[in-house]
Amino acid sequence: MTALRRIASSIIGAALRIILLAFVVMFVYKYSIMAYEFGYRIFAEEPVSMGSGRDVEITIPMGKSALEIGEILEENGLIRDSKLFFCQELLSAYHGKLQSGFYTLNTSMSATEMMAKMAEEDAGGADEENPEDG
Repeated sequence: MTALRRIASSIIGAALRIILLAFVVMFVYKYSIMAYEFGYRIFAEEPVSMGSGRDVEITIPMGKSALEIGEILEENGLIRDSKLFFCQELLSAYHGKLQSGFYTLNTSMSATEMMAKMAEEDAGGADEENPEDG
């Protein structure tokens, strides 16, 4: 009986290791696909709307981080994902250059185009909120 138990124990142990390995492979595969898609979207995200889109007026208060600006843009329907915008800003030439102010943005603009507009030296409303610059 001891040999039979050892064989059964070996078979059960091997089956459990195979199940665990399959679970790990499925987990890694699923999250690798999600990471790839997110990474792809950082560089290839389409605007919210094609064609002429619609203009949206927003105000970026002073001291807002890129993530908070992304949340404002998402709430106003200009982008789909504030976390994606944060990563795009982090990897862009506009990192740390977004300014507070009043902006008219369009749903047909890409995130990079919006960042370019918000990083301009003469951003609309930025001088009004900071009279020391004028």
